[in-house]
Amino acid sequence: MGALTPVTLLQCGRYPPESRTALYMSEEVKDKKKAAPIPTIHLEEGHPMAGMLDAIAMPPSAGDLVEGAIIAISRGRVYIDLPPFGTGLIYGREYLNAADVLRKANPGDIISAKVVDPAGREGYIELSLKEARQAAIWGEAETAILSQTPYSLQVEEANKGGLILSWQGIQGFLPASQLSKEHYPRVPEGDKEKILGELMNLVGHPLSVRIITADAKEGKLIFSERTGNEAEEKASLIDKYQVGDIAEGEVTGIVDFGVFVKVEPGLEGLVHISELDWGLVEDPHALFAVGDKVRVKVIEIKDGKISLSIKALLENPWNTAAERYSKGMEVPGVIIKYNKHGALASIEEGVAGLVHVSEFESPAELRETLELGKTYPFTITLFEPKEQRMTLTFAGKKK
Repeated sequence: MGALTPVTLLQCGRYPPESRTALYMSEEVKDKKKAAPIPTIHLEEGHPMAGMLDAIAMPPSAGDLVEGAIIAISRGRVYIDLPPFGTGLIYGREYLNAADVLRKANPGDIISAKVVDPAGREGYIELSLKEARQAAIWGEAETAILSQTPYSLQVEEANKGGLILSWQGIQGFLPASQLSKEHYPRVPEGDKEKILGELMNLVGHPLSVRIITADAKEGKLIFSERTGNEAEEKASLIDKYQVGDIAEGEVTGIVDFGVFVKVEPGLEGLVHISELDWGLVEDPHALFAVGDKVRVKVIEIKDGKISLSIKALLENPWNTAAERYSKGMEVPGVIIKYNKHGALASIEEGVAGLVHVSEFESPAELRETLELGKTYPFTITLFEPKEQRMTLTFAGKKK
């Protein structure tokens, strides 16, 4: 017969070693008892014992959350009453991990813990307080997803993909794509460095967010600042507008290709750079600033987006150009742009004509003769104000 080891009455009762009577059995028998599978009993429906079997509680397994009263605390150990299955034990590393909480605990306190080993040291059910706390937090996160609970969390860090926030001691990620329109980085051509710069401005600021993904196994917590029903809300707002409507708006963002204008809370549209002014606009920042109040006209509603125009509400200079200009007239013009056909010269704000490259030996000679921003004499060779077309011939001396 093998060596004898104590098996406490905790396997049958619930008392710590300081107040127990030791029983003995061989290690061989003890190991066989641990290894022996729990027999499965099948009873026919209606059998008088069937209801009794259903009422029998199943013993806890590893990973289960259990709850019980503290029996005793001594020498880095905490004993927890887990009737009818015996006594749980928090000790060693698990005791150290939960030391801050356990210092304030007293016998009789009810405590929740996670089963680490149902047949642990000396026959106790080995427990973890820290893992139970983590499991409870992840459980709360899953509940928060279903209830769409909002949280106000401060942004701790930023990277090119989004923001880092912490909730209940767990660090989570808020992708840039899940930011609200107010905070979404509007950066031309997706420049990652500029995106990072915009996101860095949010560090230290609180955001109202929801949890949308909680994966305890991978330790993944994903947040969103979006409400989840923005598409429906936006569609409802857009339905209020028709092409041709005029509205008062506020500039909320400026990018290289235009400006974003909020026409009412929850509804924002783009004024493309070509719709900012009748004159050539090279840099929208030179004309507008965030917060500017502007009048806009709805020019398109498509695919859940609303397109706006500012120049549509301004006087089109081409409408009255015929009163001031005619074919054959010599006029001064400022070179405002080069293109593959030649140079564009403006004879007044919003009225410009093409100086064709064929007048010069090469594009290089054209650019050498007609410098950007300088004024030169031209003769109008084609003038069609209704089609907003005009061509010019250089009337000065070529270099």
